[in-house]
Amino acid sequence: MQFRAVIFDIGGVVVGSPLHAIAAFERAHGIPPGWINMHIARSGSEGAWARLERGELSLQDFLAVFEDECRRAGQCIDAIALMEAVQASTVPRPEMIRAIERIRVHGLRTAAITNNWLDEGRPDNALQHLFDVFVESARTGLRKPDPRIYLYTCEQLAVAPAQAVFLDDIGGNLKSARALGMTTIKVEQPSAALVELEQVLGFGLR
Repeated sequence: MQFRAVIFDIGGVVVGSPLHAIAAFERAHGIPPGWINMHIARSGSEGAWARLERGELSLQDFLAVFEDECRRAGQCIDAIALMEAVQASTVPRPEMIRAIERIRVHGLRTAAITNNWLDEGRPDNALQHLFDVFVESARTGLRKPDPRIYLYTCEQLAVAPAQAVFLDDIGGNLKSARALGMTTIKVEQPSAALVELEQVLGFGLR
């Protein structure tokens, strides 16, 4: 297979994991493990979190809506503290930055697909120069795992899905991409994911 592009998730792949930050927040505040992510999943596409990531709610409006939603579901959540914890987790991973740079040196195109929200102060804004295409859920109105966001990204890259490798830390996001023909890599430990990516691409990244 001749790959022409590598597509990266941001949180949990290129920078630290929001999932880890949420888990630490739960431990610190006596919230049952996994409750927040389960609530977000149960809330579905019309939940506050999904609406935030599609750009339908500003961050300020989201805070009150999400707190009320969680309260009705049985937990009192300080949404400001939660989002601050998530923001603090997004520290760039140097090994991933180097890998992206080497991928580009080898002539492949790079893209990011990130479920995010409109906030000019987000650290991922400083990473956009690493990518030929930077797709944000809050600006497109589409969020992973909606297949349309992957197809849109491939169109922007001018590649077919089968010509792209996609890295993400969430299985559901990978499943949707894989169904379109992308080669997918789940990122749990960045170093292990890069070994797998090297094997797929056929050249070194570290």
